[in-house]
Amino acid sequence: MIEAVDSYYRHSNANVHRGVYGLAQEATDLFEGARERIAAFAGGETDTTIFTRNATEAINLVAYAWGRSAVGPDDAVLITHMEHHSNIVPWQILCQERGARLRYLSVTEDGRLSLDELDAALSDGRVKLVAVAHVSNVLGTINPVAEIVARARAAGAATLVDGSQAVPQMPVDVGAIDADFYVWTGHKALGPTGIGVLHGRRALLESMPPFLGGGDMIASVGFESSTWNDLPWKFEAGTSPIAEAVGLGAAIDYLSAIGMDAVRAHERELTAYALDRLEEVEGVRAFGPVDPDGRGGVVSLELAGIHPHDLAEICDREHVCIRAGHHCAQPLMREMGVPATARASFHVYNTHDDVDRLIAALQTAREVFAL
Repeated sequence: MIEAVDSYYRHSNANVHRGVYGLAQEATDLFEGARERIAAFAGGETDTTIFTRNATEAINLVAYAWGRSAVGPDDAVLITHMEHHSNIVPWQILCQERGARLRYLSVTEDGRLSLDELDAALSDGRVKLVAVAHVSNVLGTINPVAEIVARARAAGAATLVDGSQAVPQMPVDVGAIDADFYVWTGHKALGPTGIGVLHGRRALLESMPPFLGGGDMIASVGFESSTWNDLPWKFEAGTSPIAEAVGLGAAIDYLSAIGMDAVRAHERELTAYALDRLEEVEGVRAFGPVDPDGRGGVVSLELAGIHPHDLAEICDREHVCIRAGHHCAQPLMREMGVPATARASFHVYNTHDDVDRLIAALQTAREVFAL
């Protein structure tokens, strides 16, 4: 990925979609070629695969460009208690502006959603959108998103799936999931920061107004009005994240060469190993499903008597990097009854040795705090 970005800047650095000179054509081919491969990697169509700055911007794009015409007073947007703030705050803003209600699905003790509760929430016909994480960034829960999408559509509701934790970790086919909108972010898939992806249903994208106005998203500009470019460029105003797209294209090439089935198997095995070894540490509580088949490659935990921030600092002294805090999921923390958790995340570059060092660091923390 780094080499691809470096090569672009050294040898093909030009703006895209604008110049007819050779360098500009080369940059455009790299950029649009990356889009084609990224779309195929996630099972999407090229021209309904839109580049954004991140998954957050992709969700905001939908909330503004779709939500402000589709959601009105007395309607509802349905999300879950396990959502990342990026899949909460845009809907809060939308509902406040439109006089709609934001409703939540609860999370069970073992970190799952209830499809019966979903059906009950959909039954009054007020829900215009169901927005849900494919994989929880805190609990690791793998949600049955295809089933959720099907039930929402049967009830007349649109759907948005936040796949930020899913696309980097497992095979994902957005066409098979069939959500109206599916978003993910590049940096979690071993790509650069500053690029995200929105896959959208063609009919909806074509009916939506632009999110941002400016260069490259127009077909023509008059003194009083303008017409819009075709998909996907209608939603990509201004200078594109060219190097970032090239870098993400290289990253998904790398993941594709490994095989996403192999990536998923590796993370599942490491997660299972971590859950087993955590049982050796007195006072540890791990959150989320106990079955590793039902969770992604993250393990959030608390260690009795030690604040997660202190725990993360001690782990850092042992050269073990874990994240501590609310993980941009404060509502979920409140539902779990904790102010914060510590979280270990696994990917293709992690090994059993990393898990062993994590366990040793947790034991060191207990010694430091004389527990």
